[in-house]
Amino acid sequence: SPPPAALAQAQELLRQLDAVDVDGRITGAGREMVQLPLHPRLGHMLRVGAKMRHVALACDLAALVSERDILIGEARRSCDIELRLDALRQYRRLGHNAVQDRLVDANACARVDQAARQYRRLVAAAEEDHVTGRQDVGRLLALAYPDRIAMQRSSNEPRYLLANGRGTRLPPWEMRLRHPLLAVASADADAPERGGTASSSAAGGAGGGEGFIYLAAPLAMADLEELFANRLQTTDVVRWDVQQEAVIARRERRLGALLLDSTPLAHASAEKMRSAMLDGVSRLGLKALPWDDAARQWQARVLCMRAWFPQENWPDVSDAALVASLDDWLGPYLDGITRRDHLARLNLGQALKAQLDWNQTKQLDQDAPTHLEVPSGSRLRLEYAPGASPVLAVKLQEMFGLADTPRVARGRVAVTLHLLSPARRPIQVTQDLRGFWDRTYAEVKKELKGRYPKHPWPEDPWNADPTARRARKR
Repeated sequence: SPPPAALAQAQELLRQLDAVDVDGRITGAGREMVQLPLHPRLGHMLRVGAKMRHVALACDLAALVSERDILIGEARRSCDIELRLDALRQYRRLGHNAVQDRLVDANACARVDQAARQYRRLVAAAEEDHVTGRQDVGRLLALAYPDRIAMQRSSNEPRYLLANGRGTRLPPWEMRLRHPLLAVASADADAPERGGTASSSAAGGAGGGEGFIYLAAPLAMADLEELFANRLQTTDVVRWDVQQEAVIARRERRLGALLLDSTPLAHASAEKMRSAMLDGVSRLGLKALPWDDAARQWQARVLCMRAWFPQENWPDVSDAALVASLDDWLGPYLDGITRRDHLARLNLGQALKAQLDWNQTKQLDQDAPTHLEVPSGSRLRLEYAPGASPVLAVKLQEMFGLADTPRVARGRVAVTLHLLSPARRPIQVTQDLRGFWDRTYAEVKKELKGRYPKHPWPEDPWNADPTARRARKR
């Protein structure tokens, strides 16, 4: 069996050539192509070329891409297939004398001419059935290579996008063919310069990556409208644009990967807008959301509860889990938000807190409170960090008379006390307040009393009045 990817690519090509229908069954056109001893690409070109009254030209093109290149020397570097048509016509007029300009291989011309005559006999074509123009070359090649219709990425540059989604380019010296649209008869993915035969990839794909165009002809937008009307797709596209950092909503018309036309979409689906914005947030990362200290502390408190009470159903609100579940918790709050700078007006705290039910919210406030009241009467903030006990920074004088270290999480977790000097510099970090009064306070008093004489330094901290203020003057 052939590789599945190659088989699928071949089946898709046959559908584009009208050789099989969407169910993979051979069509009437496919049965006609079977009668021609040619690759289906070329058989399709001859069949439709006959209906367009350009069958002789189609036969010449089929012969040129099937046989060895008829140009030699510097002329061979050109990617323009029309130069080869002109050389073939010159050969037919002048015979072997055509080689006198040293640009044409007479033997190759003879083989191409013989092949073209055979093709004309197969389809019973006249020598010249209709007057042909430059635009007809591109139209016929597009019929044979619909997947290799190429659109210029930007004006007057050599880089193109193929209808099959691959990138390709003209060689740097090829200026004649820098048209907005090309029908590409031969291309590959990795050759740095033109080499091999003109038909080296006439019947195959363009390979992976961005390669080079070997043979092509200009094409007009009107040709696509006429030849591929049944393959043009109009879709409403709502997506996140990385460059604009915004959701864009447009109505696009495409031929395969080629964007032919795009207009703003007036009324896009709210669901699609939210989905695109969620994709944008996922790409930007949680840092793009309007985090403040309160939101981060709420996150840390919930993660602490999750660690302290693993048997309870506390949600995972880590950054990784929040990114993975954006649709669930953030999606409902994104109506009207379509750009990165709109995120500043998002009520992030409300969106986060909605992940807890009423009972959990109440339990969080009880077991992981944001503040604690100390003996002085001050209500001081606790600092939480996942995997650690909460920290309470408090001036030493505000804790006089308290023997036991405060605890949270229903008494399971001791608070880490950062006891501060009057200048609010840490002088002791402890979870054993009783031990501090018994063993350390006297040394601290001896060191700091002279430095901060306006603050109380009692001999007996157990029975002293706690205070956040300086000692009163006598």
